[in-house]
Amino acid sequence: MKIAGFSKTSFVDYPGKIACVVFTPFCNMKCWYCQNKQLLGENVDIIDENIIFDYLRKRKDMIPAVVITGGEPSLQTDLPEFIKAVKELGFLVKLDTNGTNPGVIAALLQSGLLDYIAMDVKAPLNKYFETAGTPVDINAISASIDIIINSSIPYEFRTTFAPTLDMNDILNLGEMVAGAKAYYLQQYRLNEKADMPAHVRFYIEETAKKMKSKIGVCEVRGL
Repeated sequence: MKIAGFSKTSFVDYPGKIACVVFTPFCNMKCWYCQNKQLLGENVDIIDENIIFDYLRKRKDMIPAVVITGGEPSLQTDLPEFIKAVKELGFLVKLDTNGTNPGVIAALLQSGLLDYIAMDVKAPLNKYFETAGTPVDINAISASIDIIINSSIPYEFRTTFAPTLDMNDILNLGEMVAGAKAYYLQQYRLNEKADMPAHVRFYIEETAKKMKSKIGVCEVRGL
């Protein structure tokens, strides 16, 4: 599998677990605020996966989990084989996805290859194109949400509260994830490619309260 980055230790990417984080290159979205734009170009450096497996073998008694993120991991055709190899070493596996490939998600779940899944829900349906920066199959997004909600593993949905979204957008988005067990509203981060000011703390917290009142779940991350 193509790997463009590797973080040896993370305390925040797998809830309740210390994890290694594997970053895959390329994405089928072009979110203007993306924090990992360096992974998306055609000239990204690729890491030999044997380097990753050598590290995992040495740390399997200390680190229980591996997170696969990106980019968009579901674009990697050999993702299932990579996950199988990771799980054979005894690691839990969490997948981060944008939900554009529901067939891949369903197959991984049916094969028992995932222990946790996190899906980024970018915006309400009427703003998906604007937020993702490219045409998106909304039916695929909805299908992925349904597959994840009806899965038997822990999961979460999350939305970066970009400044181009407002409270009403988040509440409208709530209809997409109604029935979910976990939903997170994440603070948007400024970077050199995304310099619009973030929403203030009070506005984010008030939005989260109203979202929780609407769908029963909503926590804030990153404040």
